[in-house]
Amino acid sequence: MEDAIKRAFAWTEVQDASGTKELARLITACRIWNVENDYSSRLVQLRSEDNWEGSIRETARACSTLAALEITSNIDNNFDIEESLHWLASRQQDNGSWVNDVYDTTYALIALADMNVHEPNGCRWIVENYGEKWEHVGTTSLIITALIKQSDLVQTNVYSDFINERAAWIFSERNEDGGWKFISTSNLVIQALSIAGFNEKLEASGEWLLRKQNTNGSWGKGEGDITATALSLITLGSLKNDLINKRK
Repeated sequence: MEDAIKRAFAWTEVQDASGTKELARLITACRIWNVENDYSSRLVQLRSEDNWEGSIRETARACSTLAALEITSNIDNNFDIEESLHWLASRQQDNGSWVNDVYDTTYALIALADMNVHEPNGCRWIVENYGEKWEHVGTTSLIITALIKQSDLVQTNVYSDFINERAAWIFSERNEDGGWKFISTSNLVIQALSIAGFNEKLEASGEWLLRKQNTNGSWGKGEGDITATALSLITLGSLKNDLINKRK
């Protein structure tokens, strides 16, 4: 696996990452694998006033990423993540959601959790409104991630039954080769199931992901995709101990 990781980072180094999503994912991947980079300052430069692209989702992605860095003050002397936190929180509606959108709401809840802010109303809105419309493996995985991260703040997972039930359903949708059809979706799924404590059941999925790496070191269609590659690096980081031990 070490060679796969080296080739992936070699590929990302020559790519022109310019969007919020790309930079946020690359920063996380580099942090997990202890790779030096200058993506953080580039991400901060994309901020307009106190948000990214006027988007709840992109602002949440950026906040989650930057909150995970040990010393955000070193990124930019004028950067204050609290301002973005207030902007994000101000977009929440009275019913607990963010614009009644499951994706905006899950990403916002994840970001708030990463900034140590517990928001039970948003979690309640997701669980109470979960249904066939959201029953897709990628969507459900984001929901699981949001609920676990929020529950970890209070060390009480009132949604454990819901999470375990949905996780079992996700596993039932897995292909025989270990993946869930699409690279990006599979990454979100594996990451969610990993933090839910199912690593012992994800070895086949990790091996599947490694087999999907392109010859140039990337992941994704054609010559590769920056976000898909960064997501794959993050996923492999969550599984690295299990995969390494298996190969010994």
